[in-house]
Amino acid sequence: MSVPANVRRFEALLYASLMLDAVSVAVQDRTPNAEMTEQMIMTATLLAGGMILLLVYFVWLAARWRKNWPRWVLAAALVLSVISLGQIIGEKGMELDSAIEIVSCVLTTMGLYFSFTGDAQGWFNA
Repeated sequence: MSVPANVRRFEALLYASLMLDAVSVAVQDRTPNAEMTEQMIMTATLLAGGMILLLVYFVWLAARWRKNWPRWVLAAALVLSVISLGQIIGEKGMELDSAIEIVSCVLTTMGLYFSFTGDAQGWFNA
């Protein structure tokens, strides 16, 4: 059975979003200060990288193995990302990494929309 077009769109948009997330992590300010030591910055960067890899695995599970639950995890991650992004923008203002994250959230939203509509319905197992 061939992969439906909306599932391919979901997969491509989510991978593009996660690639932008990796770029966002790469351009973040890593200057140590009184609140963030070098070790804390390194730990946060490694955790962000690990989270991106985990989400790549979830996209793969959903698109290739037809699993339904990873889509819901990705949707929950999107909600948490939007909340976090709102707090960061409110605190620091608009920066390059925030702008990249906004585009990433839009791509994720579009990808998830495709995964729940059209020919993607019925593709995912419970």
